[in-house]
Amino acid sequence: MVTLQKKLLAEVFGTFWLVLGGCGSAVIASAFPDVGIGLLGVSLAFGLTVLTMAFAIGHISGCHLNPAVSLGLCVGGRMPSKDLIPYILAQVVGGIAGAGVLYVIASGTAGFDVSAGFASNGYGDLSPGKYSMTAVLVTEVVLTAGFIYVIMGATDERAPAGLAPIAIGLCLTLIHLISIPVSNTSVNPARSLAVAVFAGGGYLAQVWLFWVAPLVGGALGAVLYKVVGDDNC
Repeated sequence: MVTLQKKLLAEVFGTFWLVLGGCGSAVIASAFPDVGIGLLGVSLAFGLTVLTMAFAIGHISGCHLNPAVSLGLCVGGRMPSKDLIPYILAQVVGGIAGAGVLYVIASGTAGFDVSAGFASNGYGDLSPGKYSMTAVLVTEVVLTAGFIYVIMGATDERAPAGLAPIAIGLCLTLIHLISIPVSNTSVNPARSLAVAVFAGGGYLAQVWLFWVAPLVGGALGAVLYKVVGDDNC
């Protein structure tokens, strides 16, 4: 039996990997001269972080890497409520550690300006496409709900065995393809807080939305899956 301590350590490392890989692709490689990976590359990078970690630590902690995922799985009856807060704290620690390493790397080049955003999420003037707070709120709630629905469906014991990481990774890629211009894509409070701590200013002031909306979306997605996919409902 895997201990809670080992599960939490897995969540720390997994969330570290998600922030370093996903946000790192946006900060370091998205617009690199002539060979930048662009929005498609950043979207794929976020999906790959989840896919790789799902195979690496899914059997240890479930590979949540995201407070909204943990809450959704708790609401959906997939994890004990007593583990929810420890999981969230582990994810926050791992995310900030990932952002810290990214800061050390990114600041090693001339012209780096962390206040320019550092892959942070935002609405209004801090949204990549200047989308309103309402538009960003709706986007984050709906896409997080969809993400949790896919996670619960892909990990259902009736689903094809062994393919869940692929479905979940591709779902996160799709979510980023839709919403990077809107909010810079969160659907993950730990990821949002991690980089906002370094970007500061308005990004940190707006991070509340990127906790509230994904958590609401996570709970809604879990309830929806229980209604539609649970034979006992």
